[in-house]
Amino acid sequence: MTFFRWGRQGGLPAVALLAALAVAPQAARAQQLDLTQGGPVEVTASDGIEWRQQEQVVIARGSARAVRGGVTLTADRLIARYRPRAGAPAASANGSQGDTPMSGGEIWRLEAEGNVRIDSATDHAEGDRAVYDMDQAVMVLTGRALKLTTPQNVLTSRDSMEYWPGKRMAVARGAAVVVTADQRRIAADTLVGYFRDQGAAGASPAPAPGPAAQPARNPVTGQPATPGQGSQLDRVEAFGNVEIRTTGEVVRGDRGVYSETTGMSRLLGGVRITRGDNQLNGQEAIVNMRSGVARLVSTPGQRVQGLIIPQQGQQALQPQGQSQGQPQAQPNQQQQNQGGARPR
Repeated sequence: MTFFRWGRQGGLPAVALLAALAVAPQAARAQQLDLTQGGPVEVTASDGIEWRQQEQVVIARGSARAVRGGVTLTADRLIARYRPRAGAPAASANGSQGDTPMSGGEIWRLEAEGNVRIDSATDHAEGDRAVYDMDQAVMVLTGRALKLTTPQNVLTSRDSMEYWPGKRMAVARGAAVVVTADQRRIAADTLVGYFRDQGAAGASPAPAPGPAAQPARNPVTGQPATPGQGSQLDRVEAFGNVEIRTTGEVVRGDRGVYSETTGMSRLLGGVRITRGDNQLNGQEAIVNMRSGVARLVSTPGQRVQGLIIPQQGQQALQPQGQSQGQPQAQPNQQQQNQGGARPR
């Protein structure tokens, strides 16, 4: 393992180089997959580390790794772009007086290329390329097979994935899908997930007494999570071609929101509830993701419409308030419910 290599002053370990270079002006705060804040960044690489003084760039190649505050970033190549820290003199152009990246420098952008993997005690993300913008406090992941995995959920997307640690927010763009621990699935063109610290106000109540709960673990390394550093999904906002799948139904709409705390979803705009060959159409639906029951909500001035197939309609789609054991009129091929009717 080569720790550091540069032209005139070889031999200084990369750990020492970037530790002084990357100290942020703010105190560290434990956050998942967050390299934008905290103390030193320790960098190692198998094929050497190069310092390009004129470009103010440090490049690590070959199984490159950056570690900061319990978060590890690995890739084929890491590029750290630095600048003079506020209030510190800039390094001279000719490199005199022993100038190094440690001479009042700070990293403002960290780029990872090739086989990118990001791990904390509880979470894992992967893609082809990642960029940490320290000023904006955001990580952007791009490439194929983008994935963010937590102990409770798996988020994937096609085009890009953003993580805003300060806002506790992740944005997945392009064929985005989130799958919950109990295999409920929400898909949309764009998904915005909001997280909360475990144990924070509003967190889900403790489970009923039973077998001892296992501590949260990193889904890739299997290592136990550090207490107080985990977070969990709070809610998901979905935009464009929204699709929710439960055990028995598929619900589609233009936009929606899902609450992890209540297990309820609300879809708006061009809503369609499908079970087998039966379908109900409207403008708003409420879906209980835990029970798998979807209910179409009538909107003043809007028509609720249903297509019910005989032999399936009896158990698939029933008007609200009517149990399966009650007599029910034989449905027509096309049945329309107006006004306050709320089929489910």
